[in-house]
Amino acid sequence: MGGALLVLLLSGCGREAGPTPKQGGEPGPDALPTKLAALTADQCYASPRTQLPKGCEKYVTELGSVPGSARKRAGDKDPQLVTEAAGLERAVGAFRTTGCTTVADPGGPCTQALVDIAAALSGLKKQVDARPTEG
Repeated sequence: MGGALLVLLLSGCGREAGPTPKQGGEPGPDALPTKLAALTADQCYASPRTQLPKGCEKYVTELGSVPGSARKRAGDKDPQLVTEAAGLERAVGAFRTTGCTTVADPGGPCTQALVDIAAALSGLKKQVDARPTEG
């Protein structure tokens, strides 16, 4: 009986509430220049015509949050950045809706989508680099 009571008491210790881990949250718009630098170092950006579209799935996924971050950074004071963000969003959407994540060979609409993404990303990065970091 004493052993069962001891086990019961000790098992309760493992269920005690400890500190709740803090959520990282979404990076702010000031993280955008760093993210853009990393994305423009990717081979899917540097040479989109020779990449296997399905090999660029992670790259395109990483781009998914960029238009929103750019819009947040632009606020109501940088309409050109909002325009660049919309262009990137359209290009990423074309890659996704064409089913490019399963296309194994370069060429066709998926390669064109990667080329369009690279051009849009370049324009967006240029616009961000022209503005001082917020803070």
